[in-house]
Amino acid sequence: MKKLIILLAAAAQLSFVAAQEPRARELGVPFSGAPGPLNAITDVDGVAVGHETIIKDLRGGRAVRTGVTAILPRGDKSLEGDVFAGFFALNGNGEMTGTHWIEESGFLEGPVMITNTHSVGAVHEGVIKWRVEKAAADSSGYWWSLPVVAETWDGHLNDINGFHVTDKHAARAIEKAKTGPVAEGNVGGGTGMICHEFKCGIGTSSRIIKAGGGEYTVGVLVQANYGARSELRIAGVPVGKRLTENLAYDEPHGDTGSIIIVVATDAPLLPQQLKRVARRASLGLGRMGSYAGNGSGDIFIAFSTADMTDEGDGLWGLSKLGNDELDPVFLATADATEEAIVNAMVAARDMTGNLGHRAVAINHDELRAVLKEYGRLAE
Repeated sequence: MKKLIILLAAAAQLSFVAAQEPRARELGVPFSGAPGPLNAITDVDGVAVGHETIIKDLRGGRAVRTGVTAILPRGDKSLEGDVFAGFFALNGNGEMTGTHWIEESGFLEGPVMITNTHSVGAVHEGVIKWRVEKAAADSSGYWWSLPVVAETWDGHLNDINGFHVTDKHAARAIEKAKTGPVAEGNVGGGTGMICHEFKCGIGTSSRIIKAGGGEYTVGVLVQANYGARSELRIAGVPVGKRLTENLAYDEPHGDTGSIIIVVATDAPLLPQQLKRVARRASLGLGRMGSYAGNGSGDIFIAFSTADMTDEGDGLWGLSKLGNDELDPVFLATADATEEAIVNAMVAARDMTGNLGHRAVAINHDELRAVLKEYGRLAE
């Protein structure tokens, strides 16, 4: 009997997790730019992504629909070498810890974690415990750590005040991180997320670019949980004004909820250049119809995995792209951000959650029909 219950629970969880096909391009949504082989943030060599998805049904109609997502800039070597990074807050009604030190030092140390709003503390503690367990102390004898943990609010579908995410879930997300294809939609930190009043969650995309005589990759991962249905645009088409049924909320919701955007690249960029890159994620978000409303937390981080060489005597050798070479990086960031958000919407599946609240995913056939009507469906 116990074994049967476990099997049924596993089947129920799988029904909430998005299938990987089709993605937005396969549906005929047109996008600019050339994606990498996986069209994912993991096209940037060494970047790994892990999800821990938590789905439970509790007494009294309460339901757990949440999780944790981990992005490791250097995979399992992420504690052995920092990366240059920069961040930008388009609207600050949200949280991303550790950004003061990124602003001060220019370095990202360890993973980027994403979860729900009320679980930032648990995930923060989990990353520190993981580091203490897995890595040696620093030169002072301490495991000094200021983890980067970001959030969006999933309280419509998730029992967010039940504090169901623990430090162990954070550690498991990190341990599950791998290169290769990235699960999208109702997974990890994106499990209970909603955007433009459609079921949404995790999405990713990438672009291959040429800049400064070299070829580089720009990858983006989003946890999308923002936006009004009425403002939704896909490929420039006012989809939200046409698909007006099955709204997630009974009352007008506006552009609230938040989005976290993580940009990775192997292009050699300095921290101030990466801050400029992080800003450009705003443009991809704007293409989707976000206006960064007062209630939205729109926070972005960008990092570069390009190698830095320790030349001894406290000197480091590095190369960087000139500012005049950054336009392809900026464009790729906007393009990949836009596609990552659409991928999150397309990958998501209908979900019923806390107290019977429901969020319906965008209907693929209806989306194709609207795009075709406007002459924007790619055959």
